[in-house]
Amino acid sequence: MRSYSTSKLHWASLLLALLLTGCSPLPKMLQVAENGRRVTVEPAPLTAVGEAVPFEATARVAGKHLHKGAVYEVLLTYKYDHDLRLDTVGRLSFASSEFTYDDSVKGRLVSRRRFTIANTPQRSPGQLMARGQVRELKPHGKVLTAKTETLVARGIADPARRVVIEDTLLALLPESASNVMSGTRTLPLFFDQGQWFIRSHLGTNIAALEDLIDQNQHTQRVLIAAGHSPDSTDAHQPALASKRVKMLLYYYKQRVKGFSYLNSVENIKFDTLAYRNSWELLLNQVQNSVLKPAQQDSVVSIINDTRGTFAQKEKALHKLSYFDYLEDYIYPVLRWGTVAVTYTAAPRYDSEVYILSKKILEKEAALDVLTPEELRYSATLTPLLAEKQRIYELSAASTARWEAFYNLGTVLALRAEKESSLKVQQNYYHRAAVNFTLAAHRHPTAELFYRAASAHHHAQERLEALQDYDYAIKLGGPRAILRKVFSDKAALEIQVGQPEQALTSLRLAGPSYQNYLNQGLVLVQSGAYDAAAAQYRLALDLRPQAAAPHYGLAVAAARRHDQATLAAELRQAVQFNRDLATQATEDLEFQNYVQGQAFREALK
Repeated sequence: MRSYSTSKLHWASLLLALLLTGCSPLPKMLQVAENGRRVTVEPAPLTAVGEAVPFEATARVAGKHLHKGAVYEVLLTYKYDHDLRLDTVGRLSFASSEFTYDDSVKGRLVSRRRFTIANTPQRSPGQLMARGQVRELKPHGKVLTAKTETLVARGIADPARRVVIEDTLLALLPESASNVMSGTRTLPLFFDQGQWFIRSHLGTNIAALEDLIDQNQHTQRVLIAAGHSPDSTDAHQPALASKRVKMLLYYYKQRVKGFSYLNSVENIKFDTLAYRNSWELLLNQVQNSVLKPAQQDSVVSIINDTRGTFAQKEKALHKLSYFDYLEDYIYPVLRWGTVAVTYTAAPRYDSEVYILSKKILEKEAALDVLTPEELRYSATLTPLLAEKQRIYELSAASTARWEAFYNLGTVLALRAEKESSLKVQQNYYHRAAVNFTLAAHRHPTAELFYRAASAHHHAQERLEALQDYDYAIKLGGPRAILRKVFSDKAALEIQVGQPEQALTSLRLAGPSYQNYLNQGLVLVQSGAYDAAAAQYRLALDLRPQAAAPHYGLAVAAARRHDQATLAAELRQAVQFNRDLATQATEDLEFQNYVQGQAFREALK
């Protein structure tokens, strides 16, 4: 009797479950929503912008699927690494207030949302997949997921991987074995806007000044000068230049009293000079900038020919269309101070330079048996980069001279070029960047900061590279150097996803093969395909046998859906560089043409 009751209860429970399932709105809701559902993304294929891949996903479904108490959603996932890895991207929801009505199709709903995934080498190539599901809105409600998922877009296209950077020749500074240490060393220092206090952080040369004093060379004379920027914060303080001079003088004397055993304040002749309301340095910096000759003439005309006070002339500069260049790259350099030290040292001969340097490295002789110049010169006596590196490391550690840091950075960069391992290569470039930076802060020139920026750039240290490119521009220098700085800065701005800034830098960089290719790359991404093609043709005018411009023209043609031009340009590119055949096959720019006969013929 008990067995019969238990069996009866079991069948009743099963029947109730079947009835409840049959009454559930979820299966029918999912079927209606999935029927005709469409998911698209923009851009397609997914395209990287710097280290991220931003995109907008849009789902369209029939409005008749809506049901009270439940919601339809589209789950987005990204599969990569041969479908072995999967990232959950997010969801498009058709809950109340999360959709709009489609203007083009009556009764259709639209849900739109922006997403971002990380741009890493292992995520390319990959696939963005969509799968529908419905769920009850009540707590712990039921969820019903579609059995199949659909391909939405492929990824990741990364235009930054086609950025062109042509390295300038790396060469060691010529070394001399002269033992004459006498001379005058000039150290520029810079102040914060409106301030006269000494800055001790990176980029001030204070460390180099301290090193010079601590070397205890016999000092005869010290000249200290300072000036101020024309901006209102600096110029409205009449005594600011004098305060900066006094601060540097006080700092130098205190350092001598505390750390120099050979020199004394009483035996050094000090000269001071404060430049107030002077335009001389500004005009010099303008003439050593990338401003066009006509723009430079406009600045000179305002300063020399405009009547009025110092402040009125400065206000007149604000009306120039390129005043932001003056404000960003010229004014900061005018908040300056300079310490020029004249000193002498006893000479010595260098007949045993090589032997002594080997003994120093093996710790068989004291470091001071050679002068800093002799030690650096000994590095030129060996062809081995590893030995050069050891000598320059010792020289840099013992003397902190900019020449030693520069040549050590050069040797490390040369070693990086010979490495096949990307990780080891980047490590060498990082160390090179550190040493170029140390050299640049002791001997600030546009070229030295450019070297530091370039090494950071190769080491994938992009923020540091941008900062050093900026330092190089602000310092000013030969037009050829500054144009190269702007060229490589533009390449980096493309890589970090700043196309507008890149176009500005490219305009200042002037014409070159690298700049034509990179400008074409930016224009393709912005949809200006004809303008991009014009840039690639200019690059071909400079190098008719180059493959990269033809490849760029093929990409532009693919974006215009011009299959004939695509095939013709791709055929030319592959003829000049066979490696491009494999690249083109995998390039998402050509994904709609890979199976076509014209495309396959172009790769033969």
